[in-house]
Amino acid sequence: MAHLSDFDIEKRYKAVVKNTSRLTPPDTEEVREIVLEVKDPEFECEVDQSFGVLTKATGDFGNELHHRLYSVADLPKRIKGNPQLTMLVKRCSYVDDFSGEKYPGIASNYLCDRKKGDEITLTGPFALPFKVPEDKTANLILIGMGTGIAPFRAFIKHIYKNVKDWEGKIRLFYGARSGLELLYLNDKDGDLTNYYDEATFEAFHALSPRPHWADPIALDKALEGQTPELKELLGSSNTYIYVAGYETIHNKLNKAFSTILGSEEKWRLRKAELIAGRKWAEIIY
Repeated sequence: MAHLSDFDIEKRYKAVVKNTSRLTPPDTEEVREIVLEVKDPEFECEVDQSFGVLTKATGDFGNELHHRLYSVADLPKRIKGNPQLTMLVKRCSYVDDFSGEKYPGIASNYLCDRKKGDEITLTGPFALPFKVPEDKTANLILIGMGTGIAPFRAFIKHIYKNVKDWEGKIRLFYGARSGLELLYLNDKDGDLTNYYDEATFEAFHALSPRPHWADPIALDKALEGQTPELKELLGSSNTYIYVAGYETIHNKLNKAFSTILGSEEKWRLRKAELIAGRKWAEIIY
């Protein structure tokens, strides 16, 4: 969660909901794609940036502001001079550590309940840790879970539309509970499948073996299934690894990459090299 004290929120922008649609089926967790038009032509937010949403929340001492950051989920556009942004929002809830009661997430429920024409308040833009390498021969291993697909969707579309002539390998590993929840990689809204024709791009799905039993997504198995190529990419000095997903993703990644490289020690050293070389970046929520 982004805290108010962490960011400059003095500059605020009004945005109008142009479209809101549910991407996941009714019997699954609700994820909505929301398209916003910012009512200020000076607002700029690129694919390597995020923006904030400000909502009012009732705290122990009265009303207070709640701040949440979101990645751009598509290439930013301009409609009659005004910026247009696309975001993904999953309707969330949390359990209070002390009372054990379940409460709706403030920002996610607020946004999922917005209708076309509603106005919301934005802040930003703010930097994301994911950057397109200047070297077009660089390899990218992109690992996302759930709405973690958002920054990578924009990222991939940007590379193949705007950067062009990309020579490095781009490997996307995306985890979801079921095939119906593979956002942008399914029959209904699979625009990322357009890049399957690119010689440098491949996507791999990691699904739960029993999605209705809340079994964990088999992300580690999906990675281990590509051991020969990933081992080769990890041995390259110009490979970047970008991760976006839930906090539990760390254990799966450590397990998988340790298996791929042959030991926990080898992976620990390689990850330290990636971090030191600014070739490892993550957004964990």
